[in-house]
Formats: sequence, C-alpha cells, structure tokens
Amino acid sequence: MKDKSIYKKLFTIVAPIAVQYFMMSLVSASDAFMLGFMDQDSLSASSLAGQVAFVYSLFFMAFISGCNVLAAQYWGKNDHTTVEKVLALTMRYSLLVGAVFTLGALFFPEHIMRFFTNEPELIRLGGVYLRTVALSYVLAGFSQAYFGIMKVCDCARLSSLIGSLSVVFNIVVNWLLIFGIGPFPKMGISGAALATVLARAFECVFILVVMLRGKCPPLRVGMLFHLNEAVLHKDYIKYTLPLLLNQLGWGGGVTMYSVIMGRLGSDAVAANSIASIVRSMIASLCWGIAAGVGIIIGGMLGRNEIEEAKKAGGKFVRLSILIGAGSGVVILALTPFILKVITLNEQAQYYLKYMMFMAAYYIIGNALNSTVIGGIFPAGGDTKFGMICDIVTLWCVVVPMGMIGAFWLKLPVLAVAFILTLDEFVKIPAVYKHYMKYKWAKNITR
Repeated sequence: MKDKSIYKKLFTIVAPIAVQYFMMSLVSASDAFMLGFMDQDSLSASSLAGQVAFVYSLFFMAFISGCNVLAAQYWGKNDHTTVEKVLALTMRYSLLVGAVFTLGALFFPEHIMRFFTNEPELIRLGGVYLRTVALSYVLAGFSQAYFGIMKVCDCARLSSLIGSLSVVFNIVVNWLLIFGIGPFPKMGISGAALATVLARAFECVFILVVMLRGKCPPLRVGMLFHLNEAVLHKDYIKYTLPLLLNQLGWGGGVTMYSVIMGRLGSDAVAANSIASIVRSMIASLCWGIAAGVGIIIGGMLGRNEIEEAKKAGGKFVRLSILIGAGSGVVILALTPFILKVITLNEQAQYYLKYMMFMAAYYIIGNALNSTVIGGIFPAGGDTKFGMICDIVTLWCVVVPMGMIGAFWLKLPVLAVAFILTLDEFVKIPAVYKHYMKYKWAKNITR
C-alpha cells in the first residue's frame, strides 16, 4: 500500500474518531468553564469527582480495546458473525461494571470523595455531583461499547455523529441547568451532573434507533445472555485481561496524580484540572490516530499481510511524533488565551501558566506511546508488554517520586507537577526496543 493511500485510509478512520474524542473532552471543558464562573470550589470538586468516571472509563476502554483486537482482525477476514459475538462479550462486561460504579456512586459518594481530598467542602460538593451523575455510568457502558464496534465495522462517521450530537446536547443542558436559564432551576454542580446523565441517555436512544434501522452492526440480545463460545471467550479474555491490567495500572497511577494534587490545595487542583482538560482536548487527534492505527494494522494482519503491516507501523510511528510536536505548539499558542478567559485566583493562575508548558512537551511522548502501545502492539495481540511497561513506569518510578516530593520533601507544587509528567519519557527506550522485535506482527484469528 502506497504512502498516500495508507495515510488517506488512516485519516478516513481517524478524523471521525478524533472529532468524537475532542467533543467528549469539550464536556469536561464546559463543566470547568461554567462552574468556574460560580466558584472555584465547584470547579475543583467536579474535577475530583470526575476521576470516578475516568476510573470507570479504564474498564470499558479495556473491554473495547480487547474487542478491537479480535474484531478488527475478524472484520478484515470478513467473518462478521464472529464480530457480533465479540460485541456481545464486550457489552456483557461493560454493562456489568457500569452497574457496579452506578451503585457505588449512589450509596457511597462522600466515601469516594474522601479518597481524593481531605477538604470538607470539596467532599460535600463532590458527593452531590456523584449521587446525581451515578446513572450515567451504566448508560455509558452501553454506548461506549457500541461506539467501539462501530469504529471497527466502517461506521466511524456514524459513531462520531452520535457522540458529537450528544456532546452538543450535554453542553446546552449544562448551560441551562448550571445557571438556571429560563424556566430551568439554577442547580450549579448538580446541574452539570444531571446534564451528563441526560446526554448519556440521549446517545443510547440514538444508538438503538440506528441499530434497529440496520445502519450498524446489530447487538444480539440472545448472545448477550446465552453466548457459549468457550474458545472465543478464552481468546477475548487472553487479549483483554492484560489491557485491563494495563488500563488500571496506568489509570490508577494517573488517578494518584489527582490524589497527590488534591492534597496540595484547591489552587493546585483547579490549575491541574484546567491543564489536563486542555491537554485532553488537543490530544484527541493523537488518540484518534492510535485507534485508527490499531484498526488498519489489525485488518492487515487478519489478511496475513505481515510485511505490509510492519512497513505501515514505521510510517505511523513517524507520523505520531510529528503530530505530537504540532500538538505541543498548539498548547503553547493557546496558553495566553486560556489564562485570560479562565477565572482563577492569582496563585492558581500562576500554577496554570507553567502546567500548560508542561502539557506542551508531555503530549509529544503521549502521542508516540499511545500510537505504539495503544495501537500497533494490540493490533497483533501483543497486549502484555504495554501492561508491564505502564505499571512499572508509573508505580515503581513516577508515583513514588511524586509522593516523596509532595509529602516528604515538601517540594513546591510546580516541582511536583513536573515529576508527574515524566512517565511518558521514562518508558520510550523500552517501547522502541520492543517495537523493533516485531512480536506484534502476527495473525491471531482462528
């Protein structure tokens, strides 16, 4: 496959996925922006409470990634029946874990908030948010699992459309409920949470409509409850379990970043939440590329195009570095504008300025590693290396260093923030060495 055609195919897949990621990050941005107009505590509390949704996303993203490992290759092999079975397995796990998170947020919201902060007002506000947003977790379990299979099955544009409309709906309802516009009550932080629930319900209804009209792969309800495919189930667990451990190890480490910052004061939390939101918005293209790379290379490997997949991998690695560097430049360019429009006190503004600079170089390593660890390696079933790499990097290096710096050495907030941006660069040498062994370049279909 020539360079032009492979890049064209990549961006045909990447564009709608990246738009969907970007639109999803806009929800967090709108929450932060609107709640920031009310008071800084609401902004900080919603940011910390949002870590629960982040932790849940680690589960369903692992289930979706495991689905994509198998589904991309079987789709490339033109075995659509097996793809439907993989969807049923994915949906089963995603809904089950979503129900657990919904129940936890309903009945133990303040207990959950105490894990992230020891400030009473943040605990109270975060508890209000979690209790209201609880139903969204099980709804997201359905919608996100379905979005995952749609991307594999040439329906990426449709999934992007649904996700984007849901985000627009969420932002509009945010505005109406947070500030009490027109006949709507002024609900503040609980309004932001309720808007999230309504948006998840909106996208679930939309998905059911397009599915019933035959616009995308069907979800066989019988398979959901009575699928007895022991070999396929074993394959799914084989490739999903390392991804889940990887996600939990990586995400747990990132969550510990919030725990560390949460104990450095509301100013540090507010600045870190804004910097993280901006970084996530700009990183949408990087994550879209990782997803698209996995789908394209997975399809090649499913068709036994091993050498072509290796060559394509090299092209995608080089592209990811360029995209990461460009993304860093965009973050630097946006920094003056963000400092003007975001309402924070003087100390938080000072933190934010330098955290944005850290985000600019961090995204370069993130773009490279997400493409290789999250796209290329899993495309051929190589899901264990990323798990080991991320867990060792975070839990043996960066999190301990961050905790020592924050709680023992009592370093300044920005010094701790700098330590917490080292993880992507620490693991690059090991990732590159493993990539060059080409253990990921194999057909795993049966």
